[in-house]
Amino acid sequence: MWTLEVPAEVHVWMGLGGRRHHPKQCGCVAHFTRGRMDVGIAPIEVALTHAYACYGEEFFFAAYESAWNKRMLTAAARAHVRSALPATARWLVDLARPDAESGLESLVRLRLHLIGVAVRTQVTVGGVGRVDFVIEGRVILEADGRDNHEDAAKRHRDLMRDAVASDLGFETLRFDYSMIVYSWDVVAAAILAALARARA
Repeated sequence: MWTLEVPAEVHVWMGLGGRRHHPKQCGCVAHFTRGRMDVGIAPIEVALTHAYACYGEEFFFAAYESAWNKRMLTAAARAHVRSALPATARWLVDLARPDAESGLESLVRLRLHLIGVAVRTQVTVGGVGRVDFVIEGRVILEADGRDNHEDAAKRHRDLMRDAVASDLGFETLRFDYSMIVYSWDVVAAAILAALARARA
């Protein structure tokens, strides 16, 4: 399951009661929430609801879509997650899709949704192939994972695709992991500027 980078802390579900059952030197993050606890690793739907509480909307959304895409969440598990979230966060489950191929794509789609930009995902463009996103039929957005451009042949293929897309009237914007995760303001500004040019 794909997740955003987080501190390497161990989280332990302790149940209710406020008592710690582990040594203080453990350094664990204890969770005191209701629910049926078993010994061992928590079910994925429980882990996701705890992840929302600890790491927030973006972390949760990317992990949730990744788990759904990898068929780790049954319909019952998805319903459990939705009901366990605060009412103000249930829209994240409603927005989620099972076809997100990477958590990075999930993060982009969520952030674009929050600024009012609708996207089509995993679109096949004739002559170009499948692209991550198409916005308003004119702008192609590619979210390149951490290892996507370590290979010169992959980089060359991407540049060829971008050139063909340009010939077809598309503007292609390509952002890497670091830009999307850590410099979103720059990414969002570039996307909005490309949309303004496409609409002109």
